[in-house]
Order: sequence, then structure tokens, then C-alpha cells
Amino acid sequence: MGDGIQWLVGATSSSGWMLDVHFARGIGAEELALRLGASLGARAEPMTDAEMADLDIDAYPDRGPGSAVIRAGEDDGWAFAIMYGPYLDRLAEVSRDGVEAVHYHYNSEHPPTNVLYARDGRTVCGFGLCEESNRYGDEPDLLLPDLVAAGILHPDGETYRDSGIDDYDDRKRLGLAVFEERFGLSLPRSALAEDPLPVYAIMGSPAPDFEEISVWAAANGKPLPDTHLRLIPAGLRKEYERATDPEWWQRGAHHLTARVEWSPHA
Repeated sequence: MGDGIQWLVGATSSSGWMLDVHFARGIGAEELALRLGASLGARAEPMTDAEMADLDIDAYPDRGPGSAVIRAGEDDGWAFAIMYGPYLDRLAEVSRDGVEAVHYHYNSEHPPTNVLYARDGRTVCGFGLCEESNRYGDEPDLLLPDLVAAGILHPDGETYRDSGIDDYDDRKRLGLAVFEERFGLSLPRSALAEDPLPVYAIMGSPAPDFEEISVWAAANGKPLPDTHLRLIPAGLRKEYERATDPEWWQRGAHHLTARVEWSPHA
């Protein structure tokens, strides 16, 4: 018996990223990584969630290198990939050729956290947690009987059994339980704790200045970046820019101000 996925409600990456998980049944973890954009054989040594903090990845491509990586594994018949970086919708590619796929995309407010199920390259069904009356996909009502049985919706699919929500986390767990039970989904809690998992770059690799910064790092006794991921660790990039760019301090102050002033609701 696995850990299920209801525990994802309230869970966050220790590296500060919104939690974004892809699941696939019918392929292994490496094939899932390839379908998400990794290069064949370009796998780094296993890392824990906490160790992801120093990789050069950015959820806002217009403000950074526009790169993304995943930590991948398998559990209870499903391959899974925990994503770090910008939101990517690759359900069609992941689910091609008879593969089943589920994408859990966490949002803190609105639009809500949503969960989508795909098969054979098409999105079959899905909904937002606490917004189950809005359903998506080619068969949007596939999970309606499950939502009714869970006490979330009336059979009309539009009205809620309990219109007054006292605990949103409990309601989100009810919605996730529908996916967990219908498809047998599970993700080990240890995947966001102590488990080291293989890491793949799925976007932004190789970094355009990878060789340049690697040569500088070697000449200055700095730890060399991973030659498989071919991404530049954020700390190393900062040291390189500070040492080689005479206007670094001015650029850094402007960048910091821009990030402070930016609001997701702007």
C-alpha cells in the first residue's frame, strides 16, 4: 500500500517551487523524462529535494535562464516526475501510444490547483480542486460518478453537496482522493524528504555559456557544474558574473528591485 496523493495538499518543495508532478502508467521513469523533454542519457547523479535549490532554474523565463529539471522515480505501477521550473503542459506527449498520464499542478490561490488525466495523446478529464463543477477534457463527466460518491457534487454535476466550505484543505483532499482511488495513484512522501532521485534537465540545457563558465570555474578552483545536466548552478553563475562583469552590482540591484515589485496579481 503506497502513500497515495492526498498528502500533496499543503505540501511544498523545500526549494521553494510550486509543486508540479507528472505521473505515467505504461512507461518507466526514464521514458517519462524523455517525453518531458530530457535528452537520452543526460541524467545527473541522484539528488534530494533540498539539493535542488542551487540549480540554475527559474520559474519565470523572462527573468532567468528559462530552464527546468525533474527528479524522477516509480511507485505502485506509476512513474512520476517532480518538476522544478516553469509550468509545462506536455500531457499529450507523455500519454501518447496508449500511456495513461496524470498532471497535478499546484496553485496557491486562483486558478485552483488542477488535476488532469490523459490517455493516447488526449486529455480525457480533469478538474480544479474545490471547483469540481468545472470539468475539462474530451470526457469531462468521466469522474462525475466518483465526485457524487465522494459527497462533493450532486448528480447534476453543477451543485455542491456542501455549499459551505469550512476547511479548504479537507475539500481538496476529497477531490484528490477521487484521482487516487480511481487510478491507484501514489507518490512516496519520502520523495519530498530524504529520497535522492535521478535528475534530468528537460528545458534550457545546455546553458549557452556552459563551457565559458566551466573554464572560468576550473581556472579559479570552483566546483565544476554537472556535465550531464549542463546547467550552471545559480551560485556559480553569481560568482562568475560578479568577477567578470564590472556593472554586476548595478545589474544585481535592478534585478532585485524588479523581483520585489513584481506581483502575480499584477
